[in-house]
Amino acid sequence: MESKDQWIGEELTPHDVWQHRVTKVLTSCQTPFQTLAVVDSGVYGRALVLDNRWQTCTGDEFLYHEPIVHTPLVLHGNPRRVLIAGGADGGAAREALKWKTVEEIRLVDIDGAAVEACRTWLPEIHQGSLNHSRVHVEIGDAYDVIAQARDWDVIIADLTDPIEDGPAYKLFTREFFTHCRQALRPGGLFVNQAGSMSPPLLTPLSRTAKTIESVFAHTAVMSVFVPTYGSPWGMVLASDTPINTSPAIDAIDAHLAQSVNGPLRMFDGRTLLGLLQPPRHVRERIADETMIYSLDNPPQLSRGNA
Repeated sequence: MESKDQWIGEELTPHDVWQHRVTKVLTSCQTPFQTLAVVDSGVYGRALVLDNRWQTCTGDEFLYHEPIVHTPLVLHGNPRRVLIAGGADGGAAREALKWKTVEEIRLVDIDGAAVEACRTWLPEIHQGSLNHSRVHVEIGDAYDVIAQARDWDVIIADLTDPIEDGPAYKLFTREFFTHCRQALRPGGLFVNQAGSMSPPLLTPLSRTAKTIESVFAHTAVMSVFVPTYGSPWGMVLASDTPINTSPAIDAIDAHLAQSVNGPLRMFDGRTLLGLLQPPRHVRERIADETMIYSLDNPPQLSRGNA
């Protein structure tokens, strides 16, 4: 990738390409797991790019990190221990640190080079969270770590796309979700970033949601919009206790006011109520889905298929 006036193009389908202009490449390398670049992208600021796929940027990351963190934490009510799978950029840890009740955050990412690149080049995102005393950063395979973990209140799967043979594909399988369920305390919540809600790209989300449904007693789908992702994005919540998908706005706002330090830019009670109402085509697609991801049948992400 050249250093000026280049474009990052992701082929979403055989007929669609989503592009981002790059004004400057700040750093790039091949890690043991993936290609990595941190770039300047003009109006959306600095961005992390892995395997030529846009991951996050300073201009709109709050639209992703606030819902993936505050939704499970506020629905839990009194979270004390939070485990983050992935999350090398530190944005999820930053948001979890805002909770007064949270005593421990464990962030497990397989790619130490990615964590260090984000620590150096994306301070606007992590805001010191990667060095905070309540955050333990562990370089390792989240699959293996969570298989041995117990007694967590919230597990956040803040992952890259499930490209086969990439660092995250195992973390979209029934085996991994089973480990997550076993690692949670009673009343605990799990959340997984699950992919695009665009109709031609819906297969990975529907299969991920169906796989999670096969493990947990209760699930719910959130719909978020991060402009630089190019389409509405889905996140799947799961628990063995019921999930309130119609929370009272005033009650959520009061709980946030009491429990959270620091500003929230997009998340409040009204936003949460909206996030928990996915569109009809998504609900119907998940209901009709039959495929379950497993280690023997993993996701294979390629031009809109999985």
